Parts: sequence; C-alpha cells; structure tokens
Amino acid sequence: MIQGNQAIAEGAFYAGARFYAGYPITPSSEIAEISSRRLPKLGGVYMQMEDEIASIAAVIGASLTGKKAFTATSGPGFSLMQENLGVAIMGEVPCVIIDVQRVGPSTGLATKPAQADFMQIRWGRHGDQVLIALAPASIRECFELTVAAFNFAEKFRTPVVLAADEIVGHMRENFAIPAPGAFPVFDRAKPAVPPDQYKPFNFDSDDTAPLAAYGSDYILHVTSTMNGPDGRATIDPQTATKRVTQLHRKFLAHRDEITLTKAYDVEGCELLMIAAGAPVRAARTAALRARQADLQAGVLQLQTVWPFPESHVIAAAEKAKKIIVAEMNYSGQLAGEVRKLVGKSIPILSVNTFNGQIITPQDILKAAQ
Repeated sequence: MIQGNQAIAEGAFYAGARFYAGYPITPSSEIAEISSRRLPKLGGVYMQMEDEIASIAAVIGASLTGKKAFTATSGPGFSLMQENLGVAIMGEVPCVIIDVQRVGPSTGLATKPAQADFMQIRWGRHGDQVLIALAPASIRECFELTVAAFNFAEKFRTPVVLAADEIVGHMRENFAIPAPGAFPVFDRAKPAVPPDQYKPFNFDSDDTAPLAAYGSDYILHVTSTMNGPDGRATIDPQTATKRVTQLHRKFLAHRDEITLTKAYDVEGCELLMIAAGAPVRAARTAALRARQADLQAGVLQLQTVWPFPESHVIAAAEKAKKIIVAEMNYSGQLAGEVRKLVGKSIPILSVNTFNGQIITPQDILKAAQ
C-alpha cells in the first residue's frame, strides 16, 4: 500500500532522476521528503531551496549539466515558477514539474483537492509557448506517468508538468515498483558531431537537437532571449519566425505519441463522460451504474491534458447524445476545450466541485438525468 506522492517519487527515481530542488508545500511535501532520503543513497542530490523561484532555477541548471532533474509544488509555488518555466521552454531544457493541485485562489484550502491549475499550466507563461502536461488518476498511473513525463522531457527537450491533485497524491493503493527494464526509460540524445560543428537548436526538421552538457567539451549557449541555431541571441525576424515555429512543430509532429488517453466503453456510447485525475474514478462508477440501467455510457480518461487530445475527444463523441465533463474547478476548464471541438451539436454539461470536496458518482448521474 503506497501513497500517490510516493509513487510519483519512485517513478522519478526509476526514470533516472538524480536531482531535486524544491520548497515544501502542501499537498506535495511527501515528494520532497522522500527525495531528501532517497536521492543521496542513489548517488543524487537533494537541495532544500529558499523558495520556488530558486527551485525551478536550480532544476534548470542541473538539467543543463546532464542530469535528469525535477521539483514538486502546488498552486502558489507553481505560480512563482512561471517566469523560469518560460526560460526552460525557450532554452529547450528537459525537466519535470509536479503540481499537486489544491483549492485556491491564494492560500485557499491548502489541504483540499482541486483541478483549477489546468489553464495556468497551459497558458501561465507569456508568449507563444507549448509544454506537455499529464494527469494521473491512480497510484499505478502516478508511477507510470511520471516515468512518461521524464521520457517526454528528455526526448522533446521540454519541461513537462505532472498535473496531479490532492486526492490522487494522498490516496493509497496496492502497487509494486516494477523491476528495472520493465518500463522503457529514454535518455536525451547527445551530440555526435565534433564540438566545433555542434548546434544546440534545430530549425530545419521536426527532430529535437541533441543536448550537450555544461562542463563537457562542447560549448553550449542557452539564453532566454530569441536565439539562432547556435544559441546566441539575435533580433533577426526570420530567425524568430523559425525559432517559435520549431518550438511548436516538435510537438505537433509527434502529437499521436504525446497524447495519452484511456477509453472505457466509449464505442457507440450515447452518454460520454470525460475526466482527468481523481474524477475519473467517479465517472467510471457512474458509467457502470448507467449501463446497469440500460443507458449506454462510456468514459474517456484524459491522461495527457496538454496538448489537448482533440482527435480522441472527437472520435469518442461521434455518436454521443450528451457529454458530461467532471472536474474540480468552478469554470469547467476542460469542458471549455471540449466545447471548442464539439460545438453546439451535442449538449455538454459540466459537473464541478470547487470547495475541496470530491466529485461523486451521484453528482455525475444527477447531471445525466
């Protein structure tokens, strides 16, 4: 019986993470506590930072030395990380940020669950930028999606956010840590050309450029300013066009690989339920009870939240007569994305909690009536 936050930490270690910098904050603090004990034994480094601004900066620095690096936080801390997350996106620095969501605004209900950070995860930084965000719904997924987060970060040279919630972070289930090799672990590509020919950024294809490490024989320029293939700052408009396009293109070219969902009885369903994180469990129970009452109901679980799994939602909604989106926020942040895809052709209902209470199957079935 292990906790979700413990499974997240174990997933990070399994994926090869050997650097953690963070500032404890409920409800993610167990990840920092476990990392402080385990990483030194694994030959890694744990750093207790003075705040979340310093935490993400240290993670970026550690990653650029060649280490897999991560941090964990919640809403207020995640807000403080936005500027340096923009630096990591511009510099194409692989790293993982775990956001165990809680009720806000501000301090809010520090120990209660929410899912109100989805839009901040996607749009919290200024400028044209993209990152990957995954949302676990079980202890197994806490482990597996953390490994996937590191694999995506390393392969696509990007920050990846694991958007957990307090329920998933603190619940316990039976789970055995897999043996080494049971899950694939991806390590970033290293340059294969001589140092004088190395370009740290790739403008000419959908492939991500290899990443050299600080302290190696390669000279590596990483800057928050617009840069060319050599990493040096530039104000050339054509270069800026290529740079921003490339930041998006590397995701668009691999969207099918990045987009992870699970479908439960969605083929031909009349009532489609869509959820991510903890509400998935309530949706699956509600769908089961609906089918027992002869209503064809299915659930589409969004494991990848960003980029939004557009094609999966459209396919699942093909024959639906009603869609219910269950999420722990006031405004229906995921429901809004579904409405953009489906339009007004199918009624879309939001089932929302935003007071620190969980969504129940009864809440969802009531909306289905």
